[in-house]
Amino acid sequence: MHEMAITQSVVDAVCAHADGRRVHRVLLEIGELCALVPDSMRFCFELATQGTVADGAQLDMDLRPGAAHCRACHRRFELHDPILLCPCGSADVEVLAGRDLRILSMEVS
Repeated sequence: MHEMAITQSVVDAVCAHADGRRVHRVLLEIGELCALVPDSMRFCFELATQGTVADGAQLDMDLRPGAAHCRACHRRFELHDPILLCPCGSADVEVLAGRDLRILSMEVS
């Protein structure tokens, strides 16, 4: 389960930036091509935050579709899974978005 390693990295970054303040909420932007399962991320977040300044914090996720450009037909299209095929049938595509994971915001006190 790669969600645990990724979530632990997120929690480490959040706690470092909180600088000792209590974390109440974390908002992540996750590209659909990251192949992360939101329910698994929530479970891992709960485990990874135990005993930290983020213990009990709410995790919100904004899932974003991937985007690609087809080199054959020059069409830009959305990707919702890691199967890189243009609607025209070509596999000659360039992924433009959807592989990112960003911490958008966090609420602290």
